[in-house]
Amino acid sequence: MRRDLGFWGLTGIGFSNIVGSGWLFAAMYAAQTAGPAALLSWIGAGLLCGLVALVMIELGASRPEGGGTVRWPLFANGRLVGTVVGWSVLLSVGGTAAEISAIMQYTAHYLPGLYNGHTLTLAGLALACGLSVLLTALNWFAVKLFARLNTLVSIFKIAVPIATVLALIASGWHSGRLTDHGGFAPYGYVACLTALAGGGIVYSVNGFQAPLDFSGETRKPRRTLPWAVLAGIGLALLMYLALQVAYLFTVPEHLLGGGWKGVSFDSPFGQLALILNLHWLSSLLYADAVLSPGGSAYVGVAIDARHTYALAKNGTIPRYFMKVDEGSGMPRRALVINLVVIVLFLLPFGGWQDIVSVMGDMYLLIYAASAVAVAVFRTEPGGTAGWVPGLRWIAPLSFVVASEFVYWSGWQHLRLALPLVLAGVLLFLWMRRPGAPVIEDDGAGPRRSLGAELRIGAWLVVYLVGLTALSWLGTFKGSGHLPAPYDSLTVAAAALAVFFWAVRSGVGQLTAAPQPAG
Repeated sequence: MRRDLGFWGLTGIGFSNIVGSGWLFAAMYAAQTAGPAALLSWIGAGLLCGLVALVMIELGASRPEGGGTVRWPLFANGRLVGTVVGWSVLLSVGGTAAEISAIMQYTAHYLPGLYNGHTLTLAGLALACGLSVLLTALNWFAVKLFARLNTLVSIFKIAVPIATVLALIASGWHSGRLTDHGGFAPYGYVACLTALAGGGIVYSVNGFQAPLDFSGETRKPRRTLPWAVLAGIGLALLMYLALQVAYLFTVPEHLLGGGWKGVSFDSPFGQLALILNLHWLSSLLYADAVLSPGGSAYVGVAIDARHTYALAKNGTIPRYFMKVDEGSGMPRRALVINLVVIVLFLLPFGGWQDIVSVMGDMYLLIYAASAVAVAVFRTEPGGTAGWVPGLRWIAPLSFVVASEFVYWSGWQHLRLALPLVLAGVLLFLWMRRPGAPVIEDDGAGPRRSLGAELRIGAWLVVYLVGLTALSWLGTFKGSGHLPAPYDSLTVAAAALAVFFWAVRSGVGQLTAAPQPAG
């Protein structure tokens, strides 16, 4: 792969990947879940994601590699963990389907036949598949061209939300919204935690790690990556907070008779603009409703290709998909398989929030595995770059944060997501079946026995099973047998115990078989 990316290209990639369909819908979903207290959820999500980002930054600066978020868990914790995390990442390709679904929901304003309730019709599915093919085709060429196109899209994606905030506030401001209609936290402060995942907030600020998956194509990654990641998070968080304020203070009074839960739009900001007679803004929003998630999906397709390339390098999928085109430097075979996965995820899921809730949980596992990886690598001489001070406490805290994000998603989502992730264990066992091809150059060191690999990676299986059980016991759409706040505290304590187990296991396997630095 070619090292053609600099600071502005990476910042544009990070910002564009964060700001997708989230800005179009999350303000409404967050308000339905937590009321005005959703503002605290956004701030909390920004701070917590910033903490997790520090871990990812250290890894990207230390071990720059295409699809690094898939490679690092393999290096640190062996082939079982690498396979399960890789399987989770492959499933999270469906997150791109969420962006395409958001485009369809706004396009339905002009073409009502695209949806039947909350499910794509045959015509809607055909259009969504056509868009998926177009995004894949645009990623077919060199990464430098990709970065330039994305920077242009990012400029538009900044301008339209700013215009939306200013126009809505100037035309429909209602004072007292932070205290009326049930108060600042009408559904309790626990709802702020639910809004992080169920309200789409974590999904909306997710994507900050995107520049790290291009670390193998970056000029001077140790200098460029950290600031690009942090700049993307900061810009996106400021924009989301402004949009949430605009939504809370401009929803018409007559719609709030049933509280914030009762306010529902198919296209929140577009319909608000029409209610306020801002027809020019509505037209602009419906145009941006295609471009904004389209830009995020454009980046998502590129990232997914790097992930699939890394999965092939790991040996999780056939090495055939590791091929990089010599002329463009793009992993074109990986692009094709991702297109197939995206289309498959468009079939069973109808609405944006359905896809977001499940796919967000899939991707959060990367954050937990990366926290373990950075703690393992720092035990090696020169194993980390030393760019982020305080990794000794940041890594375990980041693991706890990632675990809480998963837990707060709620039982109704985790009962589907976590068993799907655990299916990665079956994939690993199938890869180790008698007569299966042996891959020695995957980066995980000499081939170990099946029993040794299971011992090294057992912590991840216990972690996933434990999260599933705690989710059922807890108060986030679970049975409620473990009341709040003891449920979240139990998750934190269990996560800390698993973290130190995982680090000890990783350090043990590195001592037995030292890993390459990159």
